[in-house]
Amino acid sequence: MNFDFTPEQEMLRETVRKFVDREIIPYIKEWDERGQFDRNVLKRLAELNLMGVCIPEKYGGMGMDYNSLAIVCEELERGDTAIRTAVSVHTGLNSLTLLQWGTEEQKQKYLVPQARGEKIGAYALTEPNAGSDVAAIQTTAVRKGDHYVLSGQKTWISLCDIADHFIVFAYTDKGKKHRGISAFIVERTFPGFSSRAIKGKLGIRSGNTGELFFDNVKVPAENLLGEEGEGFKIAMSALDNGRFTVAAGAAGLIQACLEACVKYCRERKTFGKEIGRHQLVQQMIAHMEAGLQISRLLVYRAGYLKNLGRRTTREVSLAKWIACDFANKAADDAVQIHGAYGYANEYPVERYLRNSKAPVIYEGTREIHTLLQAEYALGYRKDKPLRKTLPPWEGTGSAGTS
Repeated sequence: MNFDFTPEQEMLRETVRKFVDREIIPYIKEWDERGQFDRNVLKRLAELNLMGVCIPEKYGGMGMDYNSLAIVCEELERGDTAIRTAVSVHTGLNSLTLLQWGTEEQKQKYLVPQARGEKIGAYALTEPNAGSDVAAIQTTAVRKGDHYVLSGQKTWISLCDIADHFIVFAYTDKGKKHRGISAFIVERTFPGFSSRAIKGKLGIRSGNTGELFFDNVKVPAENLLGEEGEGFKIAMSALDNGRFTVAAGAAGLIQACLEACVKYCRERKTFGKEIGRHQLVQQMIAHMEAGLQISRLLVYRAGYLKNLGRRTTREVSLAKWIACDFANKAADDAVQIHGAYGYANEYPVERYLRNSKAPVIYEGTREIHTLLQAEYALGYRKDKPLRKTLPPWEGTGSAGTS
């Protein structure tokens, strides 16, 4: 593997970093306090062609690779988890799923405007009684002539009030358990659809997260994604991409913690010297640096394999688990280094700690990923090729670590 980024990727990182420093960091404290998601951020990201960075140019994207997407997510989370989450959901969970499973008609209708940032996409799998246990979903889709009728509820859906299109999972045949789940493209404007934001979250307060309701929503039959019964496969393939972006974002949060702590360690003095001179503080800084480098290695190795067109469920699971745990610990240590000041929002580290908890839970809890890795190591779990896989990225010169 070549660990050097291409000139295009270095330019991409610099572009996103400048965007974060200019468009997010000066305002994020206020957005977080208000629980406000600024929709204009997505518009400005679209102006930079960052809403479809790894979508092929023929579908409106930049035509870069998976590691370019990782760069975007890492730098965005250095600003705030909520902004990275929006791109993760829109690009990782929705757009890449359309690219992999959609018909040409579906790609032209939904993927192209999403890659351009003209429309926003989201992903709806979790329900009040179904999280890690996907087969426990209750939402149903009944075929009636040239359409399906969707009934049910989803919860903890990012961009619930903002997205124009949702990939929604529902049972078309409950008797087949997870093999009876199907996927649908649902537009916000379909009659019977409604959404409601969840308030009072511990972290990611500037993100838009909430519930979706389907009251006999008529969905055209041509909006079936894949075939009936392929919903579980589609959901899992989408999570492979979503988890990849979450892991990349976690590296960005560690970077943010490290930057904040290095600055504070050089400014704050105790016992006649900078606190960065104290060995126990140095130990926490060292652990942050180690966590950052380990997380990046796991993320960009997974991206390298994804660029080759391989299935990466195992590698992405490991990257997501380890990077999110490192980010949570880095944020906790960052508050500790700041002492009493870290407990107030005068400094950003208290927000980092609040934000760091959710990624340890969503898109597979740490416990789920622990079990996955153990089953792979024991030989109890082996991946089968999906019916549809994304092709390798070719000829763009932007494959990066290869």
